[in-house]
Amino acid sequence: MSFLGALCIPISTFASDNQQHLSGGETTVNRHHASAYSAHSNNLKDVKSILTFNGGNKFFEEPWAQSAGSVSSQDGLGPLFNNNACQDCHVRDGRGHASEAEHNQQGHDFSTLLIRAAKSDITAAQKDAMSLGFQSNIGDSCIGGQLQHEAIFGISKEASQAVSYQYHEIIFADGEKVTLRDPIWHINGISCQLDDDTVLSARVAPPLIGLGLLALIDEKDILQQEDINDNQQGKSNDGISGKANKVWSVETQQVQLGRFGWKAGQPTLKQQTAGAFIGDMGLTTEFFAKENCLDHQIDCKNAPNGNGDMTDSEYQYEVSSKILDKITFYTNHLAVPARRNAYDQQVLNGQKVFNQIGCQQCHTASYTTVKSDEFPELSHQKIYPYTDMLLHDMGEALTDFDKNSKTVKGDIAVEFQAQANEWRTPPLWGIGLAQTVDQNATFLHDGRARNLLEAVLWHGGEAEQSKQKVLQLSKQQRLELLAFLEDL
Repeated sequence: MSFLGALCIPISTFASDNQQHLSGGETTVNRHHASAYSAHSNNLKDVKSILTFNGGNKFFEEPWAQSAGSVSSQDGLGPLFNNNACQDCHVRDGRGHASEAEHNQQGHDFSTLLIRAAKSDITAAQKDAMSLGFQSNIGDSCIGGQLQHEAIFGISKEASQAVSYQYHEIIFADGEKVTLRDPIWHINGISCQLDDDTVLSARVAPPLIGLGLLALIDEKDILQQEDINDNQQGKSNDGISGKANKVWSVETQQVQLGRFGWKAGQPTLKQQTAGAFIGDMGLTTEFFAKENCLDHQIDCKNAPNGNGDMTDSEYQYEVSSKILDKITFYTNHLAVPARRNAYDQQVLNGQKVFNQIGCQQCHTASYTTVKSDEFPELSHQKIYPYTDMLLHDMGEALTDFDKNSKTVKGDIAVEFQAQANEWRTPPLWGIGLAQTVDQNATFLHDGRARNLLEAVLWHGGEAEQSKQKVLQLSKQQRLELLAFLEDL
């Protein structure tokens, strides 16, 4: 939950000349408890802006209802959906989790995780459209581009989902062992057959802090880090070949840099929000005006909806433009918490280890945001998000899968130019508070990692060399590395 006036500590009260503890610059808030992710930018002082933030928070938290011929501005859920409230996936504005499951058992908690779907055997024209950024992907003929495991009353849901785990040990050079869990995804009760070439992708809800700042990182600062063929001058043959995703903007009707989502498939927060409304909740907006029903889902197509249920033209969609704008303002201004012990010697030692093993090659420490007339408080801020915003090959273990939960070829494009083995480098700011905000939070795109050390040990592909260096660290160095990560 977000509160008005969450922080009143002036930025000037911080004595140190080193500003790394202010991860979000002047927007940073000094909150380290369960609602650490839910405060507005510290420098957001205008009363009207704060009221807009709180209004967006209201619509973010409250559940949507299915249409019943009412005149409510918050109905029209579904017919197919994954959840009925934004906050239920982004718990306290934080990250989601994968379901727990005992050995030889299945877990059924998909409250904060969904499964995307994309065909891989597509035409040359479709491949060209994806490679040029005109089309995200081609959805499965049975479930479309996303599996919705819930439905309104009287409508058949697409499927039931479950997860089980296989376990294996990783051994450090000093003999210490860590057990990792490898998810096996189960899709049951489906009324039609998934296409044989469909690639599935499990994704937990990401945290929402600092997104407005990421939107204002200069595009040039992101693109200059690209090294698509690992041959850029000064960076060649280092094993790192990050690339930007180029995606379609519904608002501008042109291709733009992808910034948001696990595969950087959305150009702006507003489109990301509208995409979540239609994909996760079955709610139409000015961006996506068509209900999420496929031609063969007759009951879905015939179900009542909330489009145009008020005479005001503002409500021709289930989510009005005013509500969409308020939620977009809200997500732009969710602040990053300050670091707690940035100058503690153990943390500083861990930062050195982080850089020595090569983590900074993808997790770029800092940027300065550009000017924004729309969001002036977010402008010209020195920020420390620890991301390059680019796509990277994360190895076979973290590659998307097919309907039998088997790893597919990594070079299959599944979201614009993003391949099945590629993921956008996630920002690390605030990650040390993830399980303070929600004790059930887990890590990586599919939530398989139960803690930060497990997340590090799942790295492969372009990060394989760094992971091997981690395995050679002494226990003291490992503790220092984790102290640094937990302080971010």
